[in-house]
Amino acid sequence: MQPGVLILVVGPSGAGKDTMLDAARRALAARPRFHFARRVITRPADAGGEDHESATEAEFATRAFALQWQAHGLRYGIPATIADELAGGRVVVANVSRTVLADAARRFPARAILVTAPAAVLADRLAGRGREAAAAIAARLARDVPLPPGLPVEIVLNDATPEIGAARFLAALSRAAAAGPPDRTAPPAPPG
Repeated sequence: MQPGVLILVVGPSGAGKDTMLDAARRALAARPRFHFARRVITRPADAGGEDHESATEAEFATRAFALQWQAHGLRYGIPATIADELAGGRVVVANVSRTVLADAARRFPARAILVTAPAAVLADRLAGRGREAAAAIAARLARDVPLPPGLPVEIVLNDATPEIGAARFLAALSRAAAAGPPDRTAPPAPPG
């Protein structure tokens, strides 16, 4: 059996992570080795954005999570069941916050994909959502959380059409899955 690997998808708001993940989920639907973790979020299911499992604060507090974090007034969690998927040799793909990368890399055989775009593209995409004022968008774009050293990272520049971005993301996802779990005894590789 091939070893499992957790592929952590990160990037700034507006980078197109949800679009990329949706495209990859469709493209890999016939490949059972890939499992796309569904996030649990304390946001109503009909509030727009990604397809997620909605939970109240009280419900969230009773759940078992492999990873969890808070951002933008909401709580996010990746179900603890991903450990079983990894033990079964699956490639688990999860959209997470950069703030949990170091913890995830310590606890799981993990690699990361950083989806990014130029600041002007990010600002335009966030403004197009119509959810935040210009000051809130600027604050989101100013936030910088460094990637932890030693975590293998693929970088996907999403600055073109959704189709080109999805192809780039799928190629990075395929490379990360093929590479498998990182060798924790080897020196860290530079991102890219």
